Amino acid sequence: MANLLTDYIIPFGWILGGIILTVACLMGGMAYLTLFERKVLAAAQLRIGPNVVGPFGLLQPIADGLKLLSKETIIPSGANRAVFILAPMMTFILALVAWSVIPFNQYLVLANINVGVLFLFAISSLGVYGIIMAGWASNSKYAFLGSLRAAAQMVSYEVSMGLVLVTVLLCAGSLNLSQIVLAQSHGWFGVSWLPGWYVLPLLPMAVVFFVSGLAETNRSPFDLVEGESELVGGYFVEYSSMTFALFYLGEYMNMILVSAMTSILFLGGWLPPLNIAILSYAWMGPIWFVLKTIFVLFCFIWVRASFPRFRYDQLMRLGWKIFLPLSLIYLLVVAFVLVYAGWLPKVA
Repeated sequence: MANLLTDYIIPFGWILGGIILTVACLMGGMAYLTLFERKVLAAAQLRIGPNVVGPFGLLQPIADGLKLLSKETIIPSGANRAVFILAPMMTFILALVAWSVIPFNQYLVLANINVGVLFLFAISSLGVYGIIMAGWASNSKYAFLGSLRAAAQMVSYEVSMGLVLVTVLLCAGSLNLSQIVLAQSHGWFGVSWLPGWYVLPLLPMAVVFFVSGLAETNRSPFDLVEGESELVGGYFVEYSSMTFALFYLGEYMNMILVSAMTSILFLGGWLPPLNIAILSYAWMGPIWFVLKTIFVLFCFIWVRASFPRFRYDQLMRLGWKIFLPLSLIYLLVVAFVLVYAGWLPKVA
């Protein structure tokens, strides 16, 4: 009985508690990311933004959620009901499952698996199916064309993101996300207090990863899946109420995931900005990680406020004719430097 308690029940309780806490924090963060985005866009456009519902508009996300919950879910008469309802659920669930391998600290991670990068890449690839299912099940030409456009866009930029991941893996010498962060703890040029973040030697790859993340999450200026003049709302044009909200939640959850991945791969994850004792306490690790993630999220919104929407041919040309050759060439350069210049991976 003692073995059953200590070996199974207590560890399961800790894992379940961690899952509930992670999901609760993500849901709260996602809700207030919508408010953060509206405030940043308002500042960029010299507007006020939400400021009526609650003090400083802080209750606006709750009001939006209650409004969506109170609306009727309308299913088109010609739609495949089962697939129509399953598609937004699949998109939202996959966005949550990916967080199981994201390390908030060296020991604060739900599943510290040795193939965390491959797991994330597999989960992000499955997200295409939810979009295709939504477009097909809606029985609408606009939704179907929007889903095909979204799938082509996501697949195109996943190729470049894969090469970027391989470049980081060569430098870190591990597929484990925690080890990738720890590999960045060594200072540059023999100076121990300097951060060893990969954004310095891999800056072009960091830019490619960030821009590909914009396209992967269908964010402006790559929000080609929706177009007011030809596709209206894209693959979710027939959705309403909470089924629409699940797509909305999934998009913002993927934004947070891409920002967290950028922080882990290039900005040192939970590591402090300087390797000095006063900034390196263990309890500060999650704080640094969250702050870096918020900074990348701000860049997501900043890009939306600054650039107009691309044409579809420009989107594809950027992915296949610029990012793919650039990431492939940089991968070969990094491999050459690692082998012949002695810049070998330093796994902690």
